[in-house]
Amino acid sequence: MAKASLRDIRKRIVSVRSTQQITNAMKMVAAAKLRRAQESILATRPYATKMLEVLSSLAARTSAEAHPLLARRKSRWVEVVVFTSDRGLCGAFNMNLILRAERFMEEERAKTEEIALSFVGRKGRDYFRKRKVVMRREYVNYFGKVDYLLGSRIGQGLVQAYSEERVDGIYLLYSEFRSAIQQRVILEKILPVTPSSPRAIGPVAVEYLYEPSESEILDKILPMYVEVQVYKALLESLASEYGARMTAMENATNNAAEMIEKLTLVYNKARQAAITKELIEIVSGAEALK
Repeated sequence: MAKASLRDIRKRIVSVRSTQQITNAMKMVAAAKLRRAQESILATRPYATKMLEVLSSLAARTSAEAHPLLARRKSRWVEVVVFTSDRGLCGAFNMNLILRAERFMEEERAKTEEIALSFVGRKGRDYFRKRKVVMRREYVNYFGKVDYLLGSRIGQGLVQAYSEERVDGIYLLYSEFRSAIQQRVILEKILPVTPSSPRAIGPVAVEYLYEPSESEILDKILPMYVEVQVYKALLESLASEYGARMTAMENATNNAAEMIEKLTLVYNKARQAAITKELIEIVSGAEALK
């Protein structure tokens, strides 16, 4: 029994050490990808933030009838685009977004006729596919291929749906990257464009002069605004996933090291006990032969 027990403990130590090597490798890969994703989101944030400010100010100075994307309607049909990951092993990253989506649906159910979900990432789609929710679009297996073209394609679909009055409000639900150990779930409304508050505009609302014309400018800049905000959400989600995965794998690596240490202690104790038992048996046999 002692030998079998020692053999089992040795196998367990080898197995945990192998797992530790895998989690450590995954942590280093996530850390390398995080650096690139962090550089991308830090470069994109100022542009997306300023564009949001300009469009919000523009919406406050322009009538809602000037463009379909400015039209504010009663929220009968709402769409939420949920950004999750395609793979797991990233801690509570996906579950935090899923729980926020479920809470939003519960809060808005009495105010709307229909809440539809679109998914960027396989984890969110797979979770809600088993539940009774309306699913519009899905974009899966996109990580590693995030670029402006993807954001533009998703944004154009949202613009078309709102312009054709198939939805009355569109939200983005994603994880904002703060640091490798901190991500914040964000739910923001991108359509219709929300006007700035009077305090933000100032006491005097300055009118804009449009060249070549108001309609042509709005036709160009409003769809671009949606595309940029979607692209920003993609980059935020990508960086957040890598940060969450790096943290999760680091914790798993540390836990494996602690387990190896404990198993090694158990192994040494069992081995010492087996040696002591054999010595006692040898001494007892020698005494019996006298």
